[in-house]
Amino acid sequence: MRNSPHAMISVPTMACGSTSDCDMLVVMLTTIILSFLAGVWGGNGIPHFVRGITKQDYPSALGSGPLPNLVAGWLALATTPLWLLWSPAADHPVAAWISGSLGVLAIGLFHAGPGAFGRSTGNRG
Repeated sequence: MRNSPHAMISVPTMACGSTSDCDMLVVMLTTIILSFLAGVWGGNGIPHFVRGITKQDYPSALGSGPLPNLVAGWLALATTPLWLLWSPAADHPVAAWISGSLGVLAIGLFHAGPGAFGRSTGNRG
């Protein structure tokens, strides 16, 4: 087993064919996973930030009022780039963009569907 410099997971060399194939696979998977999480993290920050600056209640981990939502949204948006800094996104920019976009879509569908904590926050026409 060989440890990849980009991730804290061990990959058996014989499963990939060669060490360089394994390294490329780990880098690609790391890019996809961390970019997806960046999309989810940043996309989740948007409704909280918007609810906070428009002084509306919305359920969040920090509380349901406008101020906790503003802080939660700002924190999410401010820390989203860290996910990309931790990933080797520059090695696979197209995969990073697609994966990040799918992360934003996933959290958007969550907020548009069941919403945070399964509660509706307004009229659904």
